[in-house]
Amino acid sequence: MKPIVIPETYNYIAAFLSLTCNLKCSYCINKFEEGRFSTERISGEEWVRGLNRIVSREDLPISLQGGEPSLHKDFIYILNNLKPELNIDILTNLQFNEDEFVKAVDPNRVKRDSPYASIRVSYHPETMKLDHLVKKVLKLLDNGFSVGIWGVLHPSQKDEVLRAQEHCKSLGIDFRTKEFLGEHDGQMYGTYRYDGACDRKFEKNVLCKTTELIMGPNGKIYRCHSDIYENREPVGSILDPDFQIKEEFLDCNAFGHCNPCDIKVKTNRFQEFGHTSVEIKSIP
Repeated sequence: MKPIVIPETYNYIAAFLSLTCNLKCSYCINKFEEGRFSTERISGEEWVRGLNRIVSREDLPISLQGGEPSLHKDFIYILNNLKPELNIDILTNLQFNEDEFVKAVDPNRVKRDSPYASIRVSYHPETMKLDHLVKKVLKLLDNGFSVGIWGVLHPSQKDEVLRAQEHCKSLGIDFRTKEFLGEHDGQMYGTYRYDGACDRKFEKNVLCKTTELIMGPNGKIYRCHSDIYENREPVGSILDPDFQIKEEFLDCNAFGHCNPCDIKVKTNRFQEFGHTSVEIKSIP
């Protein structure tokens, strides 16, 4: 299969190993609309074969995520068989067995020189116990893993997240907060570049160009988060031997139903504020 060379303009590589999750958070960004996930899931061997085609940069890791990525039956196999040239980040709720993880994975495989942790753990007060999570994180830190916790500042949980942040900092745990994206009590929260893009009040045809390689559990490649969550038509597959990334604007008829992740104004991989995942323009 041909190598997949990541363009210099790309800021993120997302491998959604699984879109299922063992938590049921009420504000899950994956279910911003209907959440019509594909139920197809490729094997660990197929993931490794496809991901090992990627030629990236030292500062641009492959982020294994979901859903909850550890729910893929070959999660550890994938971690341990990606080629050494590929850096790995993990986005997880850390509900897996940390003792088994410590025994099976070399901490240096999930560690790199970056301004944030390679294993980024989400904390959701409505579905998780902080003390239990802290115990797991400390176990990983004690064993040399790069781990931090992130909490979403949902309006109904902001105070608890900030309290958890202070507690974790007192224990030497890096705990950062993220802006809540989405709707709560009839109000839309988030800082977005394109007006009305995620209001779900209309559909408009536009041209859209991404800075992210987004791969679903089925190995298919999607234009954006909205497309993967709503199971729209993919633009390729990591198992297609001829697939290559094309830096170009693509037709989209779903503007107005964007996912907040795609149009949020946020930090890039260097933690510099002002980045947006996609560039959108009107059709001439």
